[in-house]
Amino acid sequence: PRYQTSISSPRKLSQREVKQVYSVRLLNGSSLCSGRLEVKSNQSWSSVCEADFDQQDAEVVCRQLGCGPPLGLQGALYGEVEAPVWSKEFQCGGHESALLDCRSSGSARNSCSPGKAVGLTCSVNDVRLVGGPSRCAGTLELKHLAGWRPLCGSHDSWTLKEAAVFCEHLDCGPAVSIEKGRSSRTSAWLITPECVLSTSPLRDCATTDYSYQILKLTCSAPTDFTVLITMLILPLTLLLVITALYFYCQANRGQKSSRQENTELLDSNQGVCAGEGVPAANKRVQQDLQGAHPTAT
Repeated sequence: PRYQTSISSPRKLSQREVKQVYSVRLLNGSSLCSGRLEVKSNQSWSSVCEADFDQQDAEVVCRQLGCGPPLGLQGALYGEVEAPVWSKEFQCGGHESALLDCRSSGSARNSCSPGKAVGLTCSVNDVRLVGGPSRCAGTLELKHLAGWRPLCGSHDSWTLKEAAVFCEHLDCGPAVSIEKGRSSRTSAWLITPECVLSTSPLRDCATTDYSYQILKLTCSAPTDFTVLITMLILPLTLLLVITALYFYCQANRGQKSSRQENTELLDSNQGVCAGEGVPAANKRVQQDLQGAHPTAT
């Protein structure tokens, strides 16, 4: 859509509107999930230099394209640069849902050396969640040829343990809930929880037996899990380390104090012994002198 603003009082574009004029794509690859990376801004596409892009940035791009986790970063694999070079260095944390959500800083580069443009290969996702409030919640579907088919559990013994396998596969946070529902548009393929928990690919766990029930799965968002780690686990770990260091220092201080007290006690005993011995020695000397030089009467 086109946005019209008043010249006298211009309207600031919302984050959602900005995203509509900002995009990413992978060119010259075998699928949507592989190719040379280009970033779109203001109707212009730009390549990205390897020096301004890392593994965490790649995770965000693959997620934004609806692909699986990145398999590799390699320059020149998908052809040389044919577009202007992106002028910013991305600084993603790896949990963002779109490249625009990442922080960025200015880059001094205006060109890429041969073979240094980002070439990215993402894994192809064969499982997805649709119809929910986010990509990490909704009806579970499996890719089949050019389409998608909903999945249903072969029996009722589905737990968060099986759900966690799908959440991890989708690069989401821990599983929150899994339940059955009714499909109103198409039949679903059956999938067994035992196979899901095995090492078999998820695609191999589905059968062509049909059901009109579906599996609805909710995983926590990656950002929620990251916040949990940052706000809870890391401070607790730091507290444990500080506590351990405190008791270690206290123990060492006690050992030093004990050694110092023993040393002072030993010195004191030696002084007492020396003090007691001197008068006795002086008395003997006086007696000897008196014996050698008797006093006249």
